[in-house]
This record gives sequence, C-alpha cells and structure tokens, in this order.
Amino acid sequence: MRKRWIFLTGFLIAGALIGYLISGSESLRTQQCVAKVGSTRVTTDLEQAKWASFMAAEAHARNLPARATTIAIATAYQESKLHNIDYGDRDSVGLFQQRPSQGWGSEDQILDPVYAIGRFYDALAKVKGYTDMEITEAAQAVQISGFPDAYADHEADARALASALRGESPAAFWCEFEPRHEGSTDDVTAMFTAAYGDVEAKVKDSVVTLPVTGKNADTVGWSYAQFAVANAYELKIANVSFNGMSWTAEDSD
Repeated sequence: MRKRWIFLTGFLIAGALIGYLISGSESLRTQQCVAKVGSTRVTTDLEQAKWASFMAAEAHARNLPARATTIAIATAYQESKLHNIDYGDRDSVGLFQQRPSQGWGSEDQILDPVYAIGRFYDALAKVKGYTDMEITEAAQAVQISGFPDAYADHEADARALASALRGESPAAFWCEFEPRHEGSTDDVTAMFTAAYGDVEAKVKDSVVTLPVTGKNADTVGWSYAQFAVANAYELKIANVSFNGMSWTAEDSD
C-alpha cells in the first residue's frame, strides 16, 4: 500500500500548514482514518478520529506530555469507544462516561467534548506521578472504574494515535473519504482555535496557513497537519501540506 502522505515537488512556504478548500461530489468511498506507528496500525471512524485529535490538541495547549494524550484516548476507548454518547451506566454520559452526580459537571457540560476533555485532564494532572504509572493505573486513578484493568486493552492503539496526533510520528495519520462540497475558512480557523487556543491563522482566498517556528516546529507542525486531516471531512478540507509532504482528499482512497 502506498503512503498516504506524498512528497511534493513544488514550492511550499517553509514551516507552514496549508489547507485548500474545494468542491467535490459524494460517493460510496470508504470513510475511515488510520494511524500507523511502528508495527501498530489503528483504524477509526471519522468521529473517533475527531475526538482523539481534540484530546491531542488540548494536551498540547496545556503543555502536557504525549503520555497524557495516550491515557485520555485509552480511557475514552474503554468508556465510550471514543464516541460522544448521551447514555451510560446510571447517569454517566459522554466520551469518558463522566457522571453529573459525581461532580464532573452538568449533563449538558459533559456532553460538550471540549469541556469533558478539559475536565479529564484537570483530574489527571492531580494524580501524583501519573507519567510514571502504567497507562491503566493512571486512567483508573481518574475514573475509579469497576474494571480497573480494562484500560490496558487499548494501550497500543491509544499510544499510536497519540504519537501521530501529537506530531511525534510524522505522516503517520491519514483519513480516507470522498471530497465534499466547498468549505469555509472561518470554520477551519474556528475549530483550530477551539482545539488549540489562539493560533496565528492567516487566510488568503481558500487557503488557511498556520506558521510554526521554534525548536519544536516540526512536532507542532505535524500535530496541526494531522489534526487538519482528522477533521478534514467535517471541515471539507481538500488538501493539507507540511514540511514538503501533502495529503489530499481526492487521492485519499
């Protein structure tokens, strides 16, 4: 199988991510996303990819280590299969099956994934030494589940997704779907802001550019790029380019 990220031969702005928004048509093409890190290959649906990418972005915004992202994704896999569900055991709802009666917030708040992810990281940050714990132990310290060892079942997949979506593994995440009708640059910048906080997005015509600089520029750039791909179907993004490589919705199958 050929790589889903291909090298470009044309000129690109150095250290920038570029997304082109174009029109397309719907078809029966498979809709899925894939993270491939080392020998681990994880396939998700589009919703799972979206929330995993938001967990990576929120951890980045808080300067949390990639391990925190792994813990969050493994937890959500176990609790909701990485879907924002409005049901669960007793009053549990949302990605992490947080309970209003246990002080996690109102039902409406918990069903807001950005809020739920933030509350999970709030609780994780209070777990002393969580970065040195086993993934399942750290998750259990937050969740207090009746199945404390279950989170370990999702560790390998969560680690691969976290590594790709945090930009630690370049060109390791892609999605496949039919290109959709013309999108909005406002929607792109709004989602990046919701996920990462303030970003210096520059918009010209149908192109959104996110400059990245500093010693961690490559890691941050790949995080931005693979976040854009993870949400490309919803945002109707046709092309994402970074560091001399490009993913396109048109060729994503």
